[in-house]
Amino acid sequence: MPVVSRRAWLSCDGRQPIHERGDWRAFARSRAGGISIRSDLWWSARSSRLGQSSLMPRIQIVTDSGARYSNPRLMRHFPITILPNIITMAGKQFREGIDMDPEAAFAQMAQMAQPPTITPPSERDYTEVFLRLAPVCDAIISVHPSRKLSQSWQNGRMAAQAVSSDCEIAIIDSQTMCAGQGMLIRVAAQAAQAAADIETAIQQVRQAVDRIYSVYCVRDTRFLRANGIMSTSHAILSSQLGIMPFLSLEGGEILIIEKVRDSSQMIERLVEFMSEFNALEDALVLQAQEQITEQTRLLHEVLALDFPGQHFPFTMYSTSMACYLGFAASGMAVLEKADEDDFEF
Repeated sequence: MPVVSRRAWLSCDGRQPIHERGDWRAFARSRAGGISIRSDLWWSARSSRLGQSSLMPRIQIVTDSGARYSNPRLMRHFPITILPNIITMAGKQFREGIDMDPEAAFAQMAQMAQPPTITPPSERDYTEVFLRLAPVCDAIISVHPSRKLSQSWQNGRMAAQAVSSDCEIAIIDSQTMCAGQGMLIRVAAQAAQAAADIETAIQQVRQAVDRIYSVYCVRDTRFLRANGIMSTSHAILSSQLGIMPFLSLEGGEILIIEKVRDSSQMIERLVEFMSEFNALEDALVLQAQEQITEQTRLLHEVLALDFPGQHFPFTMYSTSMACYLGFAASGMAVLEKADEDDFEF
C-alpha cells in the first residue's frame, strides 16, 4: 500500500481547462524543494494593498505536492511552500509535479499491475523548511494529507516539535488529499491574508476540515485491490460485470459507498452528491487527463441545468491520488460554505 475534500474561474463549456501543463509545472518547480516567494515583499504588498498595519500576523503556508487547486494561478499570490512527494514507479523515483508530466505518469501506471509507492516529505525536509521560514514569520500553517493515508502529518509534527522558535507551527491533518487538501490550503492562504491574529487564522483552517467532501468513481480496480481498499473477490466481480465502485473520502479514509453500472449512472451520482449542499465555497471536478473529457463535458451540462450560475472548474487529479485510485477515475470535491456561527470563536 502506498506510504502515505474561485468557482468562477472556468466556464462550464470547458474550453479553457484550469490545469495547463506548462503553468502547473512552472508553478510546481518554483515551489518544490522549499522555495517560496519573498516573505518581506509579500507582507509589505499585502499591508499596502489592504491598508493594514504592519503588526498584522505574518503567516506562511507549507504543504506537499499531492494537493490540487481549483485555481493554481491564485495560489501564486500567497506565501506557500510546496515540498514534493517522491513517486517510485518501475524502480525509478520521480518528484511529483517536477520530474514527470502527470499524463505520462498515468500512462505508465496503466501498464503496471501494482501501484507506485509514495514517499512523503521527511521529518528532515519539514524541519529544514520550518527552520528557514520561522525567522521571517509569526506562524506557519502546515497542511497535510490524511494521517490515515500518509506519514506526512507525523513527519511534520515531529519536525515542529524539533524546531525551537517563537514562531507558532500548526500541523493540520486535512483528513483528505488531492483537491480537498488544495481547498484547505486555499482557506489557509486567505486566512493568512485576512485574519487579525494567528489563533483566528488557525481556527478557520481547522474548522474548514469538516466542510470538505470528495467522491470518486473508479473504472479500473487493480490499484484499489492492491491497496486493500477493495477485496480481491469484489474487484474481480466488478470487472466481470462492468461495475464501477463509487468511493468517498470519509474520516480520512477511502471507502467504497456504492457501485454504478455506467457513465450515465456515475454522472447521476455525482449530481446527487452536489445536491446535498446548500451553498458552496469551492468546487472542483476531477478527471484522469488534462484536457476536458467527454464525461466531464456531460457532467458540466447537467450541473449547468441543476445549478445555474454556479461554475465547476476541472483539473486532473494528482499523481499521489492515482497511486491509490489508479489511472482511470472521475470525481468531485467540494468545500461547503461556512455558517456564520462557525466564525464565532
